[in-house]
Amino acid sequence: MPSSLTRANVIQIGFFTLAIGAIGFWGFRLLGLDQAAAGIAAEAILVFIVIIWTATYLFRVITGQMTFTEQRKRYRKAYEEITNAELQAKFDSLSKEEQITILKEIENQKNIIKKNEP
Repeated sequence: MPSSLTRANVIQIGFFTLAIGAIGFWGFRLLGLDQAAAGIAAEAILVFIVIIWTATYLFRVITGQMTFTEQRKRYRKAYEEITNAELQAKFDSLSKEEQITILKEIENQKNIIKKNEP
């Protein structure tokens, strides 16, 4: 199962689960079980599948591998790459004197921060 499920994946899994229930019911009927027993057996299999599916969901929640978390990581990485590229382009367009002035200001700010740290 993919680590991030889309809405379409969830709908497909729902239809797949219904199909498994129907196939299970008719499979148990072909094995000779009456309707009630076949229904209970098919339902037991579906309940087992739902329990396993829920366990995998809880595992992804605990480990932080949720769809939103993954999307946010990808968005943040892309945003930082674009921002860094834009800043680098602006820095490169400055004259050497302006670049040196900015680098000195940054170094001064780093020194101020270091002095204020406990």
